[in-house]
Amino acid sequence: MSENHGWVLESYPVGDDFDAALKLRETPMPEPGPNQMLVRSLYLSLDPANRGWMMMPTYIPQVPLGATMWGFVLGRVEQSNVAGFARGDLVSGFGAWADYCLIGAEMANKVPNLHGLPLYAAQSLFGLSGGTAYVGVLDIAKAKAGEVFVISGAAGSVGTLAGQIAKIQGCTVIGIAGSAEKCRWLVEELGFDHAVDYRKEDVGARLAELCPKGVDIYFDNVGGPLTNAIAMRMALHGRIVLCGSMAKFDNPGPELDLGAILLNRVTMTGFILIDHFDRLDAANAALAAWVAEGRLKHHADIVDGLEHTVTAFRTLFTPGAPHMGKLLVRIDPEAN
Repeated sequence: MSENHGWVLESYPVGDDFDAALKLRETPMPEPGPNQMLVRSLYLSLDPANRGWMMMPTYIPQVPLGATMWGFVLGRVEQSNVAGFARGDLVSGFGAWADYCLIGAEMANKVPNLHGLPLYAAQSLFGLSGGTAYVGVLDIAKAKAGEVFVISGAAGSVGTLAGQIAKIQGCTVIGIAGSAEKCRWLVEELGFDHAVDYRKEDVGARLAELCPKGVDIYFDNVGGPLTNAIAMRMALHGRIVLCGSMAKFDNPGPELDLGAILLNRVTMTGFILIDHFDRLDAANAALAAWVAEGRLKHHADIVDGLEHTVTAFRTLFTPGAPHMGKLLVRIDPEAN
């Protein structure tokens, strides 16, 4: 453990020029303080939220210049000053894009029983992705059988799981994605009822055909013009769940038409999983059961090598990029 390498934020990004903003550097080996543990990274989770953390204060402070880029990590404990965590434990938590990082007690979780699934399932199925999908569909949207459930970013890590959970609840599920290949995958592999390619189709017109009585639930992972188009198609007393807003970085679109929200008495609720960590155990148990029953599938696109992190990260914001499901970087080539 004499060497460490990490992606250092040396300037704030302009657009998606992450190559100029982030540089892979040799960095000091972190020393865990009180209620911290030193973790050897096995996988890094790449998420749209990482971009927001670079650019502005959000639900966490802005990443300071000179810091190793923050992110969610799956790794193995090397040293621990946290009660209940020991050397060798597998953990997931809020760390950094580096070979080794510190994770604090308040943002660390032991990896749950994977029930024979590969290690990456701790991030592609359980934890943040699965927890967000579970809480969003069941607790926030309160999805019920017979309702029309529309989800944007449907081929992403949260979208794939949330759409399938809504289907398990008995909803008619319509996914919005960015390519014909993704749309086929959502319907043929994941069991969505319909999928709409927002790059080639008029989303509002397609929804008018697919659900003429309106959308009961819109699970919004994107924001921007899509949100406006779908808000115009909401059913009376519909619900919009605001989970992500990645479109704001490149194409914020027009201001949301609140008239449509008012006339249809639509409820809009924003949520972030950090307010619902007490639901992770229930989410993990349900997700494992659904996978065992063959009712739910999870998928990860895995890029090998810390050095490829920024290149992979950029694809999250590239329209039509081919990755589907959870996007991960495997740091340890022996991690399964």
